[in-house]
Amino acid sequence: MYKPSTIYADLFKDVQLSEIFSDSKTFVDAIPKYDCEKINQDYQVQSAEPDFDLLHFVTDNFQLPHYHEVESPSNNSLESVRSEIENLWQQLSRGNNTRDDKTCSDKKIDAQSSLISLPKPFIVPGGRFKEIYYWDSYFTMLGLIESGKLSMVESMIENFAYLIDHVGHIPNGNRSYYATRSQLPLFALMVELFAEQQQDEAIYTRYLPQLEKEYAFWMAGAESLLNHGDSEKRVIKYQDTFLNRYWDESCAPRDESYLEDIRLANECDCQASDLFRNLRAACESGWDFSSRWLSDYTSLHSINTTQIIPIDLNVVMFKLESVLAKSYTLEDNHSAADRISQQAKRRKTLIQELFFSEEQESFVDLTLNDFSQSPVLSIATSVPLFFKVATDNQAEAVAKTIREKLLKLGGWVTTEQVTGQQWDSPNGWAPMQWFTYQGLRNYGFNDDAVEGALRWVKNNVDTYHTTGKFWEKYNVESVGCSGSGGEYSVQEGFGWTNGVLLKFMNELDVGDYN
Repeated sequence: MYKPSTIYADLFKDVQLSEIFSDSKTFVDAIPKYDCEKINQDYQVQSAEPDFDLLHFVTDNFQLPHYHEVESPSNNSLESVRSEIENLWQQLSRGNNTRDDKTCSDKKIDAQSSLISLPKPFIVPGGRFKEIYYWDSYFTMLGLIESGKLSMVESMIENFAYLIDHVGHIPNGNRSYYATRSQLPLFALMVELFAEQQQDEAIYTRYLPQLEKEYAFWMAGAESLLNHGDSEKRVIKYQDTFLNRYWDESCAPRDESYLEDIRLANECDCQASDLFRNLRAACESGWDFSSRWLSDYTSLHSINTTQIIPIDLNVVMFKLESVLAKSYTLEDNHSAADRISQQAKRRKTLIQELFFSEEQESFVDLTLNDFSQSPVLSIATSVPLFFKVATDNQAEAVAKTIREKLLKLGGWVTTEQVTGQQWDSPNGWAPMQWFTYQGLRNYGFNDDAVEGALRWVKNNVDTYHTTGKFWEKYNVESVGCSGSGGEYSVQEGFGWTNGVLLKFMNELDVGDYN
């Protein structure tokens, strides 16, 4: 597997630490124009010359990615929002084989890309994200279905099945440097969505082998855990059952954020390998970064992701176990169905008993090693409602907390904390708007659900009319501007924003805002 940090070694470090690019993702996404051995040899010779220009060398030897390819409509105030989303599906689509940057016809050179080739078409998020992303794709699929693009949904599910079979799990995205981690495991939810759309339960058994492999990946090491509180990779032993956390197989700086990680390590009085793994684990969560993962709740220097037992991950694992049980039942494998159903039942009980805070009236994360409750209130409290894991009383309390503390002028805010991280206040994100809306509806809080969704729609549309673009995140403390914070500038596109917006507009019968 082509991995720039390994293949180029000295060149990689020199480029990433030199700041010749404003985004550390640029070089690892670049495509070599020549064989990598030749590039390395040339670098060793040329870099020793007194007038050597690193940027000139890189541009001579690599095709650099173009991250801002989404075209704005010529007159967005007159453009129908729905028709613009349809236009964006075309701009964000990629063919099979994933190579939209054609630099040469040499097959040996063409294979030298950090992209993991996929067999079928798919939708990318947009901006700097020119590959498929795991949990993003479920929310993108919601909009694709609204657009009648069910074949694209099937293609994307097929790609994820392919990744499970060939990588062993679904990586964060189809890049070699993402292969040591996954993301929130929504493959089961995608299978369920597709089966419901097709009205065909055979789809569950069609993807059963991949569902089993996905579960095995997340539960790897469970058999070695003997005592309460023991942990191994993504699994934690709790009495006679298991819970899950985020992890990464690597404890090195992230290839795509190498400079940022090295800088942070130099500022920290901590073990660098622990810091790097915790940063990577937070990326596996999709919430990179958030006060949820910070031991002091404010500073990235205190990131401690692997010591957090996340509420949303464990609820999604319950869903995966439930879909597995259904798939086994459809195959008449009742012993397997009973076994996984028992694990799901135990997990559901723990979610209701351990993760719900009576004091905060919300679901919260737990911390190792004492399984104490985190004080951080986040919109992840809505995820147990989305998957119907909460009791009625718990749902009522959560709805009240969301209404009083997390509902803002432009939608539901991610957390109450202001840290400068992108998964904290004042930002709101499309996936959590959908989880919250549907979660509230599941328990009959329809007015709350509609109110929050309409505020989000207005925020998206007003910002579109102001900027001519849809964004990955939005400021929900005010209306009409994109979100901010984090390691990179706010990105345009944007797959899951478009998907959730279109789903909301159709479900709530919102006009086109011409």
